[in-house]
Amino acid sequence: METQIRILSTKKLSDNQKQLLLSANFSVDEADFIHIVSKPFHLENTNDYLIFTSQNAVESLLENEKVTELKTKKCFCVGEKTKALLEANDFDVIASTDYASELASIICNQYGKSSFTFFCGNLRRDILPDSLRLAGITFEEVEVYETQLTPHKAAADLNAILFFSPSGVLSFLKENRLQDEVCFCIGNTTAKALRGITKKVVTANQPTMESTIVKSIEFFNKI
Repeated sequence: METQIRILSTKKLSDNQKQLLLSANFSVDEADFIHIVSKPFHLENTNDYLIFTSQNAVESLLENEKVTELKTKKCFCVGEKTKALLEANDFDVIASTDYASELASIICNQYGKSSFTFFCGNLRRDILPDSLRLAGITFEEVEVYETQLTPHKAAADLNAILFFSPSGVLSFLKENRLQDEVCFCIGNTTAKALRGITKKVVTANQPTMESTIVKSIEFFNKI
């Protein structure tokens, strides 16, 4: 890779994450295109199991007055980092997957007679609740955080963009148009948000920020 690649991350990177790109001779722009706000919520009762599909939901739950009581419940979750955050706070995770569709399959096939409390955000995807509903599984949704779009005007000479959520894509498109930039997406759901907008979409091997960054480096090193 002879010329320097200018890349935009639609989420602020950690020092280590940014260094991966800088060491590969990338020029890095970064900004938070979404803002997460925890919402206070009241729980009378919870069901047999708890479901989390993001770290944001876990972080909101940890602020709740009933968090100690909730730790007696076993959990299902989406994402390695969601699982790690739960376990670091003494929750027992009995199933974790990379995608909500995979988690829905496990729940519907193996836990159909149990009941669930699903902690989610205002922009949660439909696939998990729709699957549980179709399977006739008892569940309750509790909205515990809100995703707010915080659009920014991007530089005109970008070669690549890192996207980490469908809402990040939506926020970017409020102030910008995609031209020839290669869009690197953390997962399939984020990639789908770009369908019909650009064909220059590359999906990470694993749904993590690090994997998305590595994918972008590998892509341009091959050119």
